[in-house]
Amino acid sequence: MNRKELAKNIYAISHLTGEFLLRSGKTSNEYFDKYRFEAQPIVLESIASHLAELIPAETEVIAGLEMGGIPIVTALSLKTGIPAAFVRKKAKEYGTCRVAEGTDLRDKKVLIIEDVITSGGQVVLSAADIRNDGGNIIGCLCVIDRQQGGADALLQAGITLSPLFTMSELKQVAAEE
Repeated sequence: MNRKELAKNIYAISHLTGEFLLRSGKTSNEYFDKYRFEAQPIVLESIASHLAELIPAETEVIAGLEMGGIPIVTALSLKTGIPAAFVRKKAKEYGTCRVAEGTDLRDKKVLIIEDVITSGGQVVLSAADIRNDGGNIIGCLCVIDRQQGGADALLQAGITLSPLFTMSELKQVAAEE
């Protein structure tokens, strides 16, 4: 599916209206339910195909953030052959007691993969964990940038954000219908 068709599908499947509390603590009258587009195999495969084109050549590990980044990073790893890591919001208290599972991050060039970014707060927190594990962050890809300060917050943390779509772009494509 081409990029415009993908944008239409993501909007149609996941755009909700109502009153929603966001992770940032803000309230919004619209919401992108990422689980709805991540649960559709054809859409998820297309997202992975389009995101693969944005991966910097020097990437050694792609790191998906709990929980929405996990399906995306898995599809992207299958598509590209780049090893994946799965980053928890906090280290588990049993077993390995690690914050990042899967591929070892030490001394690797790590690209963070996220679903929807609003304030960027979780990416900033997880990036600190990845750096504490010895990973070198080279950027962040996301499916949707809600354009509510996330890119600036990431930049302040030394991370460049590359979204597949911005919220305004998805709304524009939907309006054309």
